[in-house]
Amino acid sequence: MTQTLEELGHALLAEARRAGAESADVMAVRGTSLSIDVRGGKLEHAERAEGIDLGLRVLIGRRQAMVSVSDTSARTLADMAERAVAMAREAPEDPFAGLAAPELLAKTWDLAALDLADPAAEPDPAALQADAAEAEAAAQAVQGVTQVSDASAGYGAHDIWLAASNGFSGGYRRTGRSLSCVAIAGAGTGMERDYDGDSRTYQSDLRGAAEIGRTAGERAVERLNPKKPKTGTYPVLFDERISSSLIGHLLAAANGAAVARGSSWLIGKIGQQVLPEALSLVEDASRPRASGSRPFDGEGLPVQRRALVENGVLTGWTLDLSSARKLGMAPTGNAARGAGSPPSPANWNLALTQGTAGRADLIRDMGTGLLVTSMIGSTINANTGDYSRGASGFWVENGEIAYAVNECTIAGNLLEMLPRLIAANDARMWLSRIVPSVLIEGMTLAGS
Repeated sequence: MTQTLEELGHALLAEARRAGAESADVMAVRGTSLSIDVRGGKLEHAERAEGIDLGLRVLIGRRQAMVSVSDTSARTLADMAERAVAMAREAPEDPFAGLAAPELLAKTWDLAALDLADPAAEPDPAALQADAAEAEAAAQAVQGVTQVSDASAGYGAHDIWLAASNGFSGGYRRTGRSLSCVAIAGAGTGMERDYDGDSRTYQSDLRGAAEIGRTAGERAVERLNPKKPKTGTYPVLFDERISSSLIGHLLAAANGAAVARGSSWLIGKIGQQVLPEALSLVEDASRPRASGSRPFDGEGLPVQRRALVENGVLTGWTLDLSSARKLGMAPTGNAARGAGSPPSPANWNLALTQGTAGRADLIRDMGTGLLVTSMIGSTINANTGDYSRGASGFWVENGEIAYAVNECTIAGNLLEMLPRLIAANDARMWLSRIVPSVLIEGMTLAGS
């Protein structure tokens, strides 16, 4: 009879104790994934994967080691535990390694309220193929689209269980359904491409295939005949599709691992203004049907709703147990891990305060500047916050979009840029990171 993940987790903990581990934890994941690619109306690629991954972390004093396998036989579990213990005995000491104290552990949670798994049956491959074909056809029907390079549909379901020798044991199930399309307009050296896609917990929440394909095609056509913008200092509007990357740089700098290493441009900024006073950045791992939601973190600690930035002021760091110990602070319930990797700090669902103006209002008010819809490359100085990225999008003249632009670079310093953010009100509320389009005035633009 197939063992449950809970049974496998506790069996592996028992093997670790028998092998000589002083403490240990286990991450067990059983998953199914299905992906379909369509090209020219026909099936191009289909892939289905099923499997189980077991990750064991053992500690002997302050020495730790981790081993992962995908075989659940009793002999493998015993060998795995022995190997992990042998490795731990040879590992260097880490004064900050260790499991959570029992009093810190999550005790109760409400999986029904989180609604992380669609109870509907796994979709038939033919249904996924039909969705991808519909998206491709809708993109191809847009005048100016010359080809569709990719139309894909996918489904995934994962059961996760975490068990540890400190008494923690808990698990949950997560599902996901996705659909995407990449369209190409023009020909030869004048070709331009763009995309659209959606990913949801529930199939019923997924946007329509025709809408996704049509949007991808229209976006590609809009990018035709681009020009290089003029070099200078201009306002830059980051479209909602890519604005979350700015917040991502803030999150990376507030990550406890980076702070503990001394490689963060936010060091010394707790209690100081890092965003406009009207904006807060709130993390909430309890949002229903959101991909960043979870009942507990990767170390068994309760997750919490907290403002990383409140009224523009930085309130603290994102911490797992190890980084919290290094910094002499309390953990924030932000440990992420996989079956083959140890815990590290990560953020869950985030929402930036939305403004009152629409994106069109910001375009009108910016006068002359750049609307960025995609970016490539990234040069971010972790210590100073100096920012430089390749960008493309649309040039704005007299408050109206004039023409497509590409091959330009936008630059500034995040410590100066972020406090000048002007937020629109166009964020997609179902995303894990809810960030609207944002305008930053006075950025350096290098073009022609």
